Amino acid sequence: MDEEKRQNLKEVIEWIICIIIAVVLALIVRHFVFTPTIVRQVSMKPTLEQWDRLILNRWSITTKGEIKRGEIITFEAPSNVADMEKVDGTEENTQNPVAVYDNEPKGLFSKFLYYVIEYNKTSYIKRVIGVAGDHILIENGKVYLNGEELQEEYLRDDVVTTRTGQYYDVTVPEGYVFAMGDNRAESIDCRVFGCIPIEKIESKVLIRFWPFSKFGKV
Repeated sequence: MDEEKRQNLKEVIEWIICIIIAVVLALIVRHFVFTPTIVRQVSMKPTLEQWDRLILNRWSITTKGEIKRGEIITFEAPSNVADMEKVDGTEENTQNPVAVYDNEPKGLFSKFLYYVIEYNKTSYIKRVIGVAGDHILIENGKVYLNGEELQEEYLRDDVVTTRTGQYYDVTVPEGYVFAMGDNRAESIDCRVFGCIPIEKIESKVLIRFWPFSKFGKV
């Protein structure tokens, strides 16, 4: 191989290495620090509208920061949603009020696609209503937190919180949170599938960057 071909090959290899490093760094930032997303459902109206563009803060989850009431989070959708949607809300469940996750991908490559690339993964965006030790009671269209009516200024005045599903009188277990959408009538949330384990929380909503007229912290 002459010197010119050798130099060209070296440049190609260097470019390939640079591209690989750039992709790896982008994946690291996206998975552990910040990531953009689009709101695709209506469960958080009027706080978040469908097709709003957001920046999610993953760093606080990566560093195991505190999850607080009132924060808007994203989390992996439970695997029992389809079954729980069939529950009509008449049967109370307080013995084991937690969401089920039994769709763990098999194999290293499948886990990489699912958890890092987030291929074929569904995530929900909801507001934290209760944290570990909190007692949540939904009664007469209102939410009661630890025996007192929860003041929810972020809701529309006409919103009624119904006993959708079977989780309407629960104490949040250690290591879990209870979350609901602001658009209660159109939200599949912890009332349906139970409390969310903290390790399944992916991020906190940081800012909305589109539409630009609503740019700012959420």
